[in-house]
Amino acid sequence: MPVLPPLSRRLTLSLLGSASLATITRARSADHADKVLRVGIMSGEDEDVWRIAAANAAKEGLTLRIITFSDYNAPDEALAEHELDVNAFQHGPFLQAQSAAHGFHITPVGNTYFAPIGLYSQRWKSLAALPNNAVIGVPNDPSNEGRALKLLQGLGVLKVSDSAGLLPTALDITDNPHNVTIRELDAGVVGRALPDLDAAIVNTDWARKAGIDIDRQRIGQETLQNNPYVCFIAVNDEDTHAPWVATLVNAFHQPNVRQALIDVYHGAIVPAWS
Repeated sequence: MPVLPPLSRRLTLSLLGSASLATITRARSADHADKVLRVGIMSGEDEDVWRIAAANAAKEGLTLRIITFSDYNAPDEALAEHELDVNAFQHGPFLQAQSAAHGFHITPVGNTYFAPIGLYSQRWKSLAALPNNAVIGVPNDPSNEGRALKLLQGLGVLKVSDSAGLLPTALDITDNPHNVTIRELDAGVVGRALPDLDAAIVNTDWARKAGIDIDRQRIGQETLQNNPYVCFIAVNDEDTHAPWVATLVNAFHQPNVRQALIDVYHGAIVPAWS
């Protein structure tokens, strides 16, 4: 065999490498050529974000059919009944509560974002101004009520029993030095009820839908450090190692999706992957 000169050898290796990469890309696309994933998300801003993720996935031969919901309880049920292949809307404590209540076998496969909940008020300009006997609205579903009470504990408003874990309710309040009243309301209602309350803890997406000025009316907020409430992409247990899972997660974990999250939510949420 003739020995190639150095430049020719490098050029040949480069061409071989390009050909190999093209072959791998075609093979990966072929793997997903007939696969249409039904992805359940909440209606609203996430639709714009997942439109970009779907375009990324399509480049890898994976077609995403985005299905929207307005009821937080519906996407896990639809996934468990195989009406969806994937959902992307929830955090760990919510899935834990849903699985305990309904026996779901659902597994997270990749982080999406962290949406810190906030304590908002139209009547009071700061946490320090919140008076004794204040009425504070919280979401009434188990995971979000627990999250809300944990936030109030972190802000020094009250204390809850450690034995309640991540899912305390108003019945688990052990110390209430300011004699606040906790009013439990549907997650979609609590933000709109803010004018009738001294303050309310509202999920970020519902706060925007309720017309709350997140920067001006927020008097307290969660921190990301050691926070279990990072949202994720989830699949049924039996699909955890399906070949399309890595492609789907990679389609979301792209710079254009990161930028879309920041733009669409106006900086109110934090992309949660490295």
